[in-house]
Amino acid sequence: MTKTQVAVAMGGYSSEAEISLNSGEVVCRSLDPALYDIHKLIISIEGWYVIDGNNARIPVDKSDFSFSLGAKKIIPDVIFNTIHGTPGEDGYMAAYWALLGIPQTSSDFYQAALSFNKRDSLSVLKHFGIKCANSYYVNKGVTYDEATIIKQCGLPCFVKPNRSGSSFGISKVKEQSELEPAIQKAFEEDNEIIIETALVGTEVSVGVYKHKGEIKSLPLTEIVSENDFFDYEAKYLGKSEEITPARISEELTAKVQSEARKIYNLLNLKGITRAEFIIQDDEPYFIEVNITPGLSAESIVPKMAREAGFTLREFFGMLIEEALSKK
Repeated sequence: MTKTQVAVAMGGYSSEAEISLNSGEVVCRSLDPALYDIHKLIISIEGWYVIDGNNARIPVDKSDFSFSLGAKKIIPDVIFNTIHGTPGEDGYMAAYWALLGIPQTSSDFYQAALSFNKRDSLSVLKHFGIKCANSYYVNKGVTYDEATIIKQCGLPCFVKPNRSGSSFGISKVKEQSELEPAIQKAFEEDNEIIIETALVGTEVSVGVYKHKGEIKSLPLTEIVSENDFFDYEAKYLGKSEEITPARISEELTAKVQSEARKIYNLLNLKGITRAEFIIQDDEPYFIEVNITPGLSAESIVPKMAREAGFTLREFFGMLIEEALSKK
């Protein structure tokens, strides 16, 4: 049997590169080697290359995304995209792969760019009645008024880079004196930022994916952070409790899952995504959606998949087969 050539793309150009490498490693270890030839493919500022069995770096030919193992030239049949941040989560790599005709496991380029831009995706979703926090936008180099921001968003509020992940650059602001330093911190990650009302309630996360054309949702995970919010320490350094399934009613669980599937459909997403909500007064308020969510040992989606009864080998294999079915 001829095996499918799978390139697991990982790394990227952002602060999330190291996290992406961890995700990619988990995918490489989990995929079925009886079905797939699995290639660890690094996208980094230093270059694009495949790590071969001798731990050597094999350069990738950017003209066709090929690489050579011995005398054999390989063009992947499918890409398993685990790049967090740019260029894998914001549509750049998706556009490149689309031009080459290589299917991949995450959303198409426009949908990726839209969902990665918090301000733009919220604007679209609010139009369709999705509940979101009050927000205010600030761009680097454009004057802003602190009093107007606080009037719009209140205190406490969150200051976030518009296009980043893993909670890099995010601050929870409780006093007006903290606002300016928080804005400058966010500008270190992006020249556009979003400031949002701090919702009070239960934070939950839900994975959504498509299988045989049907949009499906995974069990909810409840996030209880030891810190003020689900920041980098809470996500990756054990400073949180992630409870799967979430400790909420079946009715409320179904409501959140339905809202997450609606968002997936409205934004025309593909592959596995993870949507974040705050449940306030029994209403889910949408925070953001990640189209290449973390898949490392510490990440939420693998826990959800296991709770749903999947092994990671089964679940990741389903994502590959779904991508190949659209070729």
